Amino acid sequence: MDLRAKLALLADAAKYDASCASSGTSKRDSRKGGLGSTEGMGICHAYAPDGRCISLLKVLLTNACHFDCVYCINRASSNVPRARFTVDELVRLTLAFYRRNYIEGLFLSSGIIRSPDYTMEQMNRVARTLREEHGFHGYIHLKTIPDAAPALLAEAGRWADRLSINVELPQDASLQRLAPEKDLPAIRGAMAGLATRIEEAKEAKKTARRATPPRFAPAGQSTQMIVGADDSDDRRILTTGAALYGRYRMRRVYYSAYSPIPAASSLLPPAAPPLLREHRLYQADWLLRFYGFGTEEIMEGGEAGMLALDIDPKLAWALKHRGLFPLDLNRAPREMLLRVPGLGARNVDRILAARAEGPVRLGELAGLRVPLKKVAPFVTAPDHRPPPGQLDSMNLREQLRPGSRFARAARPAQLSLDV
Repeated sequence: MDLRAKLALLADAAKYDASCASSGTSKRDSRKGGLGSTEGMGICHAYAPDGRCISLLKVLLTNACHFDCVYCINRASSNVPRARFTVDELVRLTLAFYRRNYIEGLFLSSGIIRSPDYTMEQMNRVARTLREEHGFHGYIHLKTIPDAAPALLAEAGRWADRLSINVELPQDASLQRLAPEKDLPAIRGAMAGLATRIEEAKEAKKTARRATPPRFAPAGQSTQMIVGADDSDDRRILTTGAALYGRYRMRRVYYSAYSPIPAASSLLPPAAPPLLREHRLYQADWLLRFYGFGTEEIMEGGEAGMLALDIDPKLAWALKHRGLFPLDLNRAPREMLLRVPGLGARNVDRILAARAEGPVRLGELAGLRVPLKKVAPFVTAPDHRPPPGQLDSMNLREQLRPGSRFARAARPAQLSLDV
């Protein structure tokens, strides 16, 4: 199989893994020699149909695998064409794509071949060759193999900006049923080990006086959960995500809507979940990480353990707690302004800074691209008070729902996380 055919096959096979953001790493550039950068301009961004930003060469080392995970297109029993890159081929592809300004870096995953140790060693060789032999300073994300030897995981953190181990499913029972060859204690142990090494590297950097301490995955670790492959509701998914952030200090938990695969097992659902469900989970994840919400607070706006699909989770919560509103735009504390539908974290900070100079008017928020129709029922300002009875109106949900005749329609691929 020629290189072009391998690339087409192995890039397509990698599309199911969503955990490939390139944010959060330390700065490196090539002004003192080397190739590539993790900062600045010159990055080509591609957008998938569902809105995901893709700026990396996202590819598998191989789609051959000893494991037979039911939900995976590359499972051992799947009748799909197989291919494998050599280390040299993947290095040459990465460098060629970077020089053409197609990518910012590399996201490398792989099926399990020969053994977890052998697979991890091959992935490490790709990253080590890029760094040491070619002076590559671009972004590298390695999808680590949790069953691999700790020394190999430690080496991966030396070369990669970010590491990830996918937890795959929100419930342990689901993983045991759909991927019985995966070792749950090994996954958790590997996550804990990476978290410890990442924190140790951060502390060493803080206390270092002269010599630069060894780096270890400066952009942290991430993971992914498949949404809709089992019977987990949104409450279970968000609870699991919150636990992963707390226990293993994840930088990101990604949510990937299950995609039906050819010759699928009867254990899997016949259809994909609504893509909008994935989007609502990302919005809820934002509320957990940046807005001070707890999982149960977020789920108050849903029904039977599921987030509402017609409105975002912050608006759903606000409609359940109308008695807390309207808030005075010039007096409310930050933690309450963060709960106003339509006000994102950055705009809340801008409002607080503007308040130090004088009263903030509602009309001024239009310059910040704040959706005034969405914000207006929940705030007061010198130039604005909600009409009497608006907050208590039974029609308020319909008025604020995207796509209604009262609000601007929005396509799923264009929906914002700025809730």
